[in-house]
Amino acid sequence: MKFNIIMLLLVFALSACVQQPVQNKLTTAGNTSETAASVNADQADNDEQIDESKLPKLDLTAPVLFDFLLAETALQRGNLDIAVSRYLKLAQATRDPRIAKRASEVALHARQAFAAERAASMWVEYDPDSLEARQTLAAMLVNLGKLDAAYPHLELLLATEKENLGGAFMQLNQLLSRNSNKGEILRLIQRLAAPYPKLPEVHFAISQAAWFAGDYDTAETEMDEALSLRPDWELAAVQSGRMLQRHSNIDAANFYQTQLKKYPDSDEVRIAYTRLLVELNEKELAREQLRMLFDNNQEDAEIMVVVGLISTELNDFDMTELSLKKALANGYPDTSAIYFHLARVYEETQQTDLAMEYYNQVKRGGRYLPAQIRYADLLAQKGRIEDARLHIQQLPAANDQQTAHLILAEAQIMRRTGSFDEVFRILDRGLEKFPDYPELLYDHALAADKVGKFEILERDLRKLIEIKPDNAHAYNALGYSFAERGLHLPEALSLIKKAVELSPDDPYIMDSLGWVYYRMGNTTDSLFYLSRAFSISQDSEIAAHLGEVLWAKGAREDAEDVWRTALEKDPENEMLLETIKRLKQ
Repeated sequence: MKFNIIMLLLVFALSACVQQPVQNKLTTAGNTSETAASVNADQADNDEQIDESKLPKLDLTAPVLFDFLLAETALQRGNLDIAVSRYLKLAQATRDPRIAKRASEVALHARQAFAAERAASMWVEYDPDSLEARQTLAAMLVNLGKLDAAYPHLELLLATEKENLGGAFMQLNQLLSRNSNKGEILRLIQRLAAPYPKLPEVHFAISQAAWFAGDYDTAETEMDEALSLRPDWELAAVQSGRMLQRHSNIDAANFYQTQLKKYPDSDEVRIAYTRLLVELNEKELAREQLRMLFDNNQEDAEIMVVVGLISTELNDFDMTELSLKKALANGYPDTSAIYFHLARVYEETQQTDLAMEYYNQVKRGGRYLPAQIRYADLLAQKGRIEDARLHIQQLPAANDQQTAHLILAEAQIMRRTGSFDEVFRILDRGLEKFPDYPELLYDHALAADKVGKFEILERDLRKLIEIKPDNAHAYNALGYSFAERGLHLPEALSLIKKAVELSPDDPYIMDSLGWVYYRMGNTTDSLFYLSRAFSISQDSEIAAHLGEVLWAKGAREDAEDVWRTALEKDPENEMLLETIKRLKQ
């Protein structure tokens, strides 16, 4: 059994074991004269060869047989407490490592972590040469937060490594990640690393642990040491650059440039550098790096996908298309992801027929329904409303959530046509099936507002607030509805303030707060929040509200400036046009 493989499994030692049914590896095979040791000898998945000369010589006495049968019967009937206690008793009485192993498995299955630790401790005691026993016990101790107790077992396991010691250290932080005391993890890894100062992976592991513990100076020093020991190590170079970004993006960019001059084939470093250039809005330099990645890696499907995705961020859709199609040609396994992204690009570039063609090529996986919904939406945009609705209605749904999303999608298609009565009917039928589904309640409330059914709007939103008390948009919608109709203004203010508390940076909620203050006659606070909202988003409805308040305060030129800015982006917005017409007449 190799430690580097097991280390990956140990991270999930507790959760994995409790999710899988325990296999009955102990059978009497119809022969009750066998010893307890030989009864347990034929386990199907025995990873280690046990030296039978070291096993206890025990007869299958009546008490041992009774405890064994009782434990197995209890296990099969789901009486896990009895199964665990009997196996622990058996392990202690027989001192057989195989029974101790079985006891640890059963205790894990029963989610009894401390019993599992006790069983694994006996397993190590009875078979101190077993790597599997020490790996299991180390996992128990780590999951229980007993890092000092885990140390000698991890130390011994690392010492058994020869060719894969570096890989084992690279997995240490993953193994220890469940422990919330990051400072203790750092100290443990430093202790384990002490005998191996010339191993670059050791310094990488210390650096990661220090970073998670907030000891950034140590993290940077150790990553520098890792790079000095292996100067061309791309992973360490990328991490060094990310650490430098804490101080300065420019310093990080200069570091990546220097690294690439020394090692121009470091694709991962070039990708990190390109992402940083995008963040710095250095678009031309980013495109230059993407072209180099593309030219040098046309047979690498993974890199072609990265080039395509970053090109999309730069609105370089020609490069996106070229790169993603290269990825497909090179056998990129997740074809649905490629088809979906290409379809989005074709939508963005107004190539509707191509977008529909590629959405239709998404045949499976988590993107299937979103792709088909987008296909239906494009059908509707082409004026084929009934075809779009039929397409949505015929899509298969694997569960209630998908069914609800399809109902919402059909309603959205009709909403764009202005058929609000039909939108309300679609959502009304949806709520008959799923009366407590939050998204249906919210959209149904908005549809009720459009058709003047305000009692239903209030009922739906109050129910949604009861179901999801952290839903900022529910508070906002109810408060805004009251404010817009001049009703229950103190409650409207309270509701919108709660929405702001839950989502303080949402410009639309700020707009609602400004609007309710205006309705209450507080133009000073109203102007403050509406101006703040408009500074974040030049949305037409926010512009309509802000312009109206400015107009009311006599700042008519300022109001017209706000309206003009919004009209440039959205010249046909009904609410904005109605507000301007009403105030200017």
